[in-house]
Amino acid sequence: MKRLVILAALLLPACGLHPLYGGGSGGRVGTTLGHIEVAPIAGQSGYLVSNAVRDRLGTGRGEAPLYRLEIKLDDKIIGLGVRRDDTVTRERRTLRARYQLIDLSNGTVLLDATAGSDAGVDVVGSEYATIAAENTALERLSTIVASQIVARIALYAERTTSPADK
Repeated sequence: MKRLVILAALLLPACGLHPLYGGGSGGRVGTTLGHIEVAPIAGQSGYLVSNAVRDRLGTGRGEAPLYRLEIKLDDKIIGLGVRRDDTVTRERRTLRARYQLIDLSNGTVLLDATAGSDAGVDVVGSEYATIAAENTALERLSTIVASQIVARIALYAERTTSPADK
């Protein structure tokens, strides 16, 4: 068993795996993420997503933006469980984002993709509790969607890096 672990440790570098964020904020991916500005997004969901994306990008370090990230959101609440008296007992909140990474030097769209997630919400007798649950679901969905967006941009930055930059 011990020999197998040692053998696996020796073979791991040969498989070509390397850290995505190698070099930290000074590495190629970290530097690219630091040069992205996030365009304003309307609404409560836009506020939550844009703040979550900015937090994950590490922007605001005084660096001039080279790229702009434009995000369009689709936030829906759909009733699922319905009683005989036509009252909803369960809702599904979905948050979908279509985003584009744009090169500010020439206006070229470098990345055009989507991200999304959904959450279930119980509808209870208290309207306040239901609204609070819907807002909590939106906060969770915003962080999930922001993580998906930044991960995809980081992967794009890593894949488009020339071998000389690594």
